[in-house]
Parts: sequence; structure tokens; C-alpha cells
Amino acid sequence: MNSLISCCKLLSTRVNNVYMFGGYLSRGMAQTIDDYKIKWTRPVKIPSIDPRQTGDLGLKVSVKPTDIKNNYQNSKELQDADEIVKKLFTLDFQPKKESKYLERERIIGLVKRHICDRGSTEVKIAAMTCEIQYLQKYMEKHPKNVKTKVFLKELIDKRRKLLKHLRKWDYRRFEWLLERLNLIYVAQPEVLGAVSRKNALRQLTKNYCDGIIQQKLDVFKTELRERQKVFFTQKVKNLEYILEEEKKYGLEPTVTQEQIDAARQRAEELSKEIE
Repeated sequence: MNSLISCCKLLSTRVNNVYMFGGYLSRGMAQTIDDYKIKWTRPVKIPSIDPRQTGDLGLKVSVKPTDIKNNYQNSKELQDADEIVKKLFTLDFQPKKESKYLERERIIGLVKRHICDRGSTEVKIAAMTCEIQYLQKYMEKHPKNVKTKVFLKELIDKRRKLLKHLRKWDYRRFEWLLERLNLIYVAQPEVLGAVSRKNALRQLTKNYCDGIIQQKLDVFKTELRERQKVFFTQKVKNLEYILEEEKKYGLEPTVTQEQIDAARQRAEELSKEIE
């Protein structure tokens, strides 16, 4: 067993030497990473403000042009006013920002705890989510607006910080909030750093060598199970023979039927594992 592991480790060292130094090993052995079928392709870089990075899947909150602007929906005077006046208070005749405000209020209404809730963590995250998704759509049309891009990145980081805090102190509410806002929590990696070909190839080489070691270990374990099956099968025959001989000559039995049954059961279990 130790010799097998030593051989596999030696192979791993040689593969690493091929990658790091490109030296000549011996006749018949591969001299490049490509000969070991180790391929690496650089992953596509996704911007930090992209929805795939931020986890925003989109909110199903519809705002129609015929809706009344924010803070005027329950106005009694507006309900009793003329139709022309009502039409002037619809979003169709209001600045574009009014549609954004109304959409934000409806998103906040999905998570707020009570009618006057404006400062809870859930409301802050909901308001940030509305602003983030609005700016993401804006950046698709104006990708060169650096000032807005920086503001959006800072807003995403602030929301991630609040989500991390909520996840730590109230996990059930955290899961409920993600479901209500249709979000995916994307945690930051523990070790930050740029992706490099050198480190990636080293890790792929290590994984390749570990796979070879594991494959040889699995073959060796299968061989050991085969030997165990033969051993327990022979053990059952030997125990039965000893028990019969002791009974034949009237000797005190040293073998019990329980031992024979246990050995037979173990042989059957090994047969099922191998199959």
C-alpha cells in the first residue's frame, strides 16, 4: 500500500517538474502539459455590476402609465376631481422619475414590516435593489458613464454588506427576503486575487495527479475485497471442517455455529459490494 502511494506521489512530482521546468524526464514519458490532456481556458470576465454577479433576477412589479403618481393614490380630492385632472396626475403626464418612485414604493411594500416602516434592514435592501436594477438597465445603454458605474458598484457593495449582516443574525428572514425580492446571494471568495494561467495549471496538474492516485487506490481496494471474499469463503469451510472433526472424535468444540454464520454473512456482504 505504501509503495503504491509513493509511486503515485513520484508521478505527481514528475508532472509538476514538467510544467515548472520543462525538463527532459526519460525516454517514452510526456514532456509537456498537453501530453497529459490538461487543458485550461481563461474564464470569461463578468463585470461586477452585471446581474449574474450581483444576483438580481428581476422583480415582477409592474408600473403602468395609467397609474396615479406616488402619494396621491388615496387622495379624496383627486377621486372627486374631474377626469382631466385625474389624467394629469397619472404617470403618463409626469416626469420619468415618478414612475421610478412608485416602483420603489411597491417593492418596499413587499417586505416592510408595517405601514410606517422606513428604516428596517429589509426596507433598505429593497430600496437598494430597486435602484440597482434601474441603474443596471441604464448602464446597458450608457456603458461609458464612469461616475454612474462607480456609484452602482458602491451601492452593490453596501447591499451585500447588509445581506451578510442579515444572513448572520436572522437566517430565516434572510431567506424570506431573497425569495420576496427574487435575489441570489453571491458571497465573495475568501481569497481574493486575479485569475492566472500559472496558478490554474498548477491546480489542474494537482487534480490530475490526485485522480491518478485515487484511481489506483480504488483498484487496489477492489483487489483487497476480492481477497477478503476468498478468505472468508475459505474460513467458512475450515471452521465447518474443524467443527465436524471435533464432534466426530468427541472433543470439546472450539468453534461455534455463530462464528461460522458470521463468516458466511461477511462473505455474502463482500460479494454484493463487488457486484
